[in-house]
Amino acid sequence: MPQRKDGEHRFERPVWPPLGPRRVAEDFGALYAANGVVAAVFSMTGPVAVILAEGARGGLSQAEIASWIFGVFFLNGLLTMLACWFYRQPLAFFWTIPGTVVVGTSLNHLTWPEVIGAYVVTGVLILFLGLTGSVHRVMSWLPMPIVMAMVAGVFLKFGTDLVRAVEGQAVLAVPMVAAFLLLSAHANAGRWMPPVLGALLVGAVAVAVAGDVRAVPGAGWLAAPVVQAPQWSSGAMLELVVPLAITVLVVQNGQGMAVLTAVGHRPPMNIATVACGVWSLLASVVGAVSTCLTGPTNALLTASGRRTRQYTSGILCGLLAVVFGLLAPGFVRMMTAMPEAFVAALGGLAMLPALRSAFTSAFSSGCTFGALVSFLVTIADVQLLNIGPAFWGLLAGLVVSRLLEPADFRQATTGPS
Repeated sequence: MPQRKDGEHRFERPVWPPLGPRRVAEDFGALYAANGVVAAVFSMTGPVAVILAEGARGGLSQAEIASWIFGVFFLNGLLTMLACWFYRQPLAFFWTIPGTVVVGTSLNHLTWPEVIGAYVVTGVLILFLGLTGSVHRVMSWLPMPIVMAMVAGVFLKFGTDLVRAVEGQAVLAVPMVAAFLLLSAHANAGRWMPPVLGALLVGAVAVAVAGDVRAVPGAGWLAAPVVQAPQWSSGAMLELVVPLAITVLVVQNGQGMAVLTAVGHRPPMNIATVACGVWSLLASVVGAVSTCLTGPTNALLTASGRRTRQYTSGILCGLLAVVFGLLAPGFVRMMTAMPEAFVAALGGLAMLPALRSAFTSAFSSGCTFGALVSFLVTIADVQLLNIGPAFWGLLAGLVVSRLLEPADFRQATTGPS
């Protein structure tokens, strides 16, 4: 990422004055509407299955999971609309998926209020880094291969859960996998019907034919956010704050910045970091994991069309996210009624591209020994001092790489000499 030059403002200025409704409507069109809808639908399918799986695994109630989904869609949808409008470029903000998985693992031994406390501190840390302009410096301290190896270890269980779903309920999981593969193999079809959405629809049909829908109590479709007071726990801070901040700043924001820069946009890194900090604090109030600038969703928003009009796709995506967040309880009830294999297969398929990307980033360049140690410690589910595996995997990888791969470590943290 380019460093700030002398004379440049630390906080990137928006395009001023903001466009009026008439000009936004003129820039809008069928192509940009399609991009916005596809991006929103992508976020509402597989990534939501990750929240459902981790929330259920962590023992959260249906109301708490619905509140989590309300936060990551309603609040972040508003941020997405504002950012796209003010900066006239697609800037989709959602939530950290690897952070979600880390939290799900931590809920096995941490209470929900302790996790909320870690959310608050994470938001404060991200906000501080954004306000001080320290994001570049912090990112340079962490070798990307070791970070991505930790992420690969966090994601791995979604791949193994997918395999177990195919083994245990082949009648349901195999058609979902087949739909995902067919849509992935045909780029044109996959462009208008995201592979994960195709798998969801095929799986829903299979469940309906089998009559394997459970009755789930609950009333109403509109959101009823659950406000939970934080509890301050040193164990939760040590275990969650650093991994959550890293997944936001290095993994998710770094990916989002790279996607947007590659197609000619100039995403505002410092402002995006500040926004992630503020919105992470807001999201923590309703039990939602930290906010980030997403990579895959922004890639879908910029898939086609003129660069100067792609911001309209982001505004529509944010609007649809707001609506989805308001309807979170009904959606959670519907998904909870599905067989466990359905959610496992859907979440596993959604995570396959991310898992492949994590492995590629971890083992295709230097610091491979440290990356291997980071991966192994993470999947071993180490719980030393009641602190979860993501923290220990990252720490072990950094120490081993610094000792055994000093040249690689130095280059990864300082750049080529």
